[in-house]
Amino acid sequence: MEYLAEVRDGSEKTLCKGYWLCAVVGCEVNEKEIVPLSQQLWSQEAPDFVSENAVIKEHVSAVLQATDHRGILVYDRGGDRREFLMSWTKDERVRYIVRQRGDRHLMYKGKPKSGDGLAALCKTPYAETVVREKDGKEKTYFIHFGFLPVRLPEHPERSLWLVVVKGFGSEPMMLLTTEPMRLNRKVVWWAVSAYMTRWRIEETIRFIKQSYEFEDIRVLTYRRLQNLAVPALAAAQFAATWLGTKAKLEILAVHVMEASKRIFGVPDFKYYALADGLSAIFKRVGGGLPADHEPDVDSDPQLRIVLCSP
Repeated sequence: MEYLAEVRDGSEKTLCKGYWLCAVVGCEVNEKEIVPLSQQLWSQEAPDFVSENAVIKEHVSAVLQATDHRGILVYDRGGDRREFLMSWTKDERVRYIVRQRGDRHLMYKGKPKSGDGLAALCKTPYAETVVREKDGKEKTYFIHFGFLPVRLPEHPERSLWLVVVKGFGSEPMMLLTTEPMRLNRKVVWWAVSAYMTRWRIEETIRFIKQSYEFEDIRVLTYRRLQNLAVPALAAAQFAATWLGTKAKLEILAVHVMEASKRIFGVPDFKYYALADGLSAIFKRVGGGLPADHEPDVDSDPQLRIVLCSP
């Protein structure tokens, strides 16, 4: 396959051959609904590749522009790269919650200090019990949290806050955010909850790869692989935002759930059942292109996908 690159298999925790996927998913804090917004397949071996940072920045910028900078960027470790933070902090329209590594430095009371040092200084007066489901198992955490006002050394003119959470592991979790914090449990807990919403994003990406067998595509050219990322995203977006939410499709959603033939009912992340049900329905219907349909490939043997806004 064209431009196969070395990637990290998140499930097996190993390095293997494959492609990277940059995905953006929208969701509300404490809500179960998700909205797949955008995804892009890329390889560092492709001739047009510049850098991973360039791919991510371009992808995020496109989503911010399309949404008129509504919403808050939530990014795990890796989002705290200086190239990202300097760009996002400089632009007052960009709001974010980004997890920090302990060796990253921020300004506190006019002096640079590492994240680990700030976490040790931070008082965590608020507490909460969190239950996380992973790999079909539930795990309970008793966490406590607080915050400190900080600044980014490269852009000290913008106020930032470092939310510190203790209890998820042996090391504190540190979240750098543009959202104003104050001595109010509800305000600080909202920032922690917003970051934990990211767990649903991981499930969404897993859902797209598994339900639409995205990792089993066997086209041989890089552009065709990139093109097929578009209908996969469109199918996931249809299942997530149309089925079950539009009044005229509520009945269809019920039939789709039934067609999935799940023995133990519909799980909390219902989109797997929806995808299975759609597959079952389409297999009954059959179909395909008409026999007399001939694509126009005189100028280019690769069929083109054109994206249009509604």
